[in-house]
Amino acid sequence: MADAKTIAIYDSKAADYAASFTSNTPDKTLQAFVDLLPKGARVLDLGCGPGTASAHMRDAGLDPDPMDASQGMIALARERYDLPVRLGTFDDISGNAIYDGIWANFSLLHAARTDLPRYLKALATATKPDGIIHVGMKTGDGTKRDAMDRLYTFVTVPELRGLLEDTGFAVTHIKEGAERGMAGTIDPFVIMQGRKNA
Repeated sequence: MADAKTIAIYDSKAADYAASFTSNTPDKTLQAFVDLLPKGARVLDLGCGPGTASAHMRDAGLDPDPMDASQGMIALARERYDLPVRLGTFDDISGNAIYDGIWANFSLLHAARTDLPRYLKALATATKPDGIIHVGMKTGDGTKRDAMDRLYTFVTVPELRGLLEDTGFAVTHIKEGAERGMAGTIDPFVIMQGRKNA
């Protein structure tokens, strides 16, 4: 179930978030993801925020399906990029082999730990054989709220790898690092890519 406080914060801070995390060109991580997919590839942008990644994917010839639980973010993405963003939470992930790629860039970290296996299973079901998944998460243990009162679930690298492998993805790339988020803290993270087993 979506955390109402977290969604409300994104509603009220959508413009601030976009100002901090919008770029005119895709960053290296997004570009690497785009490069793995053929032109016209259908991509679920899960928790698309202000729509920047979907706009870059569209410009690169992909067919993004942006979805977010925040009405504030949706309004911003529609206004800035004229994207067909739809309202939805992780519980609304559906479809059978309809996506060539899944872009879940620091969105699933707002899911409850107990729900992560079923959300990833739903994403695997929605992904075509040989499809690509990208997941960004903050690393650590436990669940807590940040200074802005957003709820976070932290994972270890082996934990996330196991979750992806258990749902039918072969992990192909792992990158670890640390960066400053909107709350002002510098937090460790992992980016993991996988390919759905054929």
